[in-house]
Amino acid sequence: MRRFRYLPHTADMEFRAYGKCFSEALENASFALLNIMVDLKRVGRDGSAEGFIAIGESARSEKDMAWFVLQDILSKVDSLHLNALRFNVTSLTGKDRIRLKGRLVFKKTGEDYSLLQVKAVTPHDLYVKRKNGMVSINVVVDV
Repeated sequence: MRRFRYLPHTADMEFRAYGKCFSEALENASFALLNIMVDLKRVGRDGSAEGFIAIGESARSEKDMAWFVLQDILSKVDSLHLNALRFNVTSLTGKDRIRLKGRLVFKKTGEDYSLLQVKAVTPHDLYVKRKNGMVSINVVVDV
């Protein structure tokens, strides 16, 4: 199964992430976002120790949850200058109010593996879709 794919966009970057459930699709969306911002191949090969930052969010819908989590990841990577590798959802609960806990994994290294600066995860064209037992999350980021 494809984790994500980048889509053509006139000015910004757009991608669609996939998963068997919302948690997996969100993890793949975070990977697609990080792949724009950080040279993940080089960071992955770096022998430096890994660090973890907790991310916790609460939202009324999966769409809002995706937006909040991706914005939180962007904010932490940008403000702390992190060479982030991945985001893992550790728990997801709720129906009327969704609660998520996860962790952002990064390498503690002196190297800078930054690629492209992402300004924001936009709510424009952001959606969560369920079809044939799969979940997709469509995201546009302002670069």
